[in-house]
Amino acid sequence: MNEIYNRVRKAIFAKEIVPEDDVMYVLFRLLEKLITENNIVTVSSDDNLYVVGDIHGQIGDMIHMFTVAGEDPDQLTKDLKPLQYKYVFMGDYVDRGYSSLNTFLLLATYKLECRQSITLLRGNHESRQISRTYGFYNECVAFYGHAGVWVMANEVFDLLPLCALIDTDIFCVHGGLSPQIRLIERISLLNRQDELPAEGPIADLTWSDPDNKTNDFHQNPRGAGYIFGEKEVKIFTRLNRLSMICRSHQLAMDGYQPFFGDENEKGKKWRLVTIWSAPDYCYRSGNKAAIYKVDRKSGSLYDDHHMLLFDTAVDRYKPEHDYDYPTVSYYFT
Repeated sequence: MNEIYNRVRKAIFAKEIVPEDDVMYVLFRLLEKLITENNIVTVSSDDNLYVVGDIHGQIGDMIHMFTVAGEDPDQLTKDLKPLQYKYVFMGDYVDRGYSSLNTFLLLATYKLECRQSITLLRGNHESRQISRTYGFYNECVAFYGHAGVWVMANEVFDLLPLCALIDTDIFCVHGGLSPQIRLIERISLLNRQDELPAEGPIADLTWSDPDNKTNDFHQNPRGAGYIFGEKEVKIFTRLNRLSMICRSHQLAMDGYQPFFGDENEKGKKWRLVTIWSAPDYCYRSGNKAAIYKVDRKSGSLYDDHHMLLFDTAVDRYKPEHDYDYPTVSYYFT
């Protein structure tokens, strides 16, 4: 198995199309692993742990991100070693960027070799309806001449967990809150193993957005999920004894955006933070990217120094081939 994973990584780092048989093998093996995972993945921050936002097929920038986190670039790209540290990815691996498939495949090989090193959550783009439109489908057909890989990848997407809980008090989710989910335990009862629905709690977890100017839940202009405000976040964090909510789903020009913070005698507190990990989104947005380092030894969880900022990689892995990439729509990040 390690031979196949190394072969896949070697092709990815060489900017080659991974042989279809190897792609299907990796996807099937990952499907077998994910079917045993719960809707809520519990993660410990004993070792170095990083929380990662949207990637959107920007594989060169993702590889650069790993080096920002402290991974040895030669061990990754030349020696083909697995990752040293732990990561929680909050979804949206595909669409928009030039390398959706290889981005997800690379993460899949790391998870298969060391299951505890990577947690892969589901984003709103890990669905048939969205990835059919925003680039992933076109990429798979351009590579292999048919949609078989895209079909299999979506079978895997159906099994991605919905959220992660770090040390029982940091809640990680792609989108946001749901009016139907007051207690985190309720998420365990949902049937996630299907296409993302257009409404309901699973849609809310992958589509909802925070808003500083509102309270309660309101219709989301994206057409799915809700807009929610500080009151709902305070209720959710208090009922579930949470220190903070981490989510992605929205472009943050500075790489991250805290919401609903306050000051107290111990310093500032973020109740929720958006983390965005795709620098210069869609190769023209000019934004920075960030990952969040969970470090309890340094005191407060909410200091800016926990956010590791980075710009684009020198080599962004733009392919020689060309096919249709959709234009940016910020409603569908």
